Amino acid sequence: MKGKSPIENLKKVMARLRDPTEGCPWDREQTFTSIAPYTIEEAYEVSEAIENNDIYSIKEELGDLLLQIVFHSRIAEELGHFDFNEVVQIIVDKMIRR
Repeated sequence: MKGKSPIENLKKVMARLRDPTEGCPWDREQTFTSIAPYTIEEAYEVSEAIENNDIYSIKEELGDLLLQIVFHSRIAEELGHFDFNEVVQIIVDKMIRR
């Protein structure tokens, strides 16, 4: 995965985990609903790291939360709804409007 940005590498790892034939069985069977509790848990863990002023944990937990966003985006892409780049673009557009 040399030469790619870290986010592209993460997206590639998620695509591989979700691959219908060679992916991880657990990752392949997940849905928006089944991973929603993990997304919430990761958000709470970010908050806890901030409350504890634990910079290393903030960085680590933000990564875990980002994984959840990439995971949801991958599921949406597989279903033909949207992809990660669209998620990023919509927040860019929203921030500019504000």
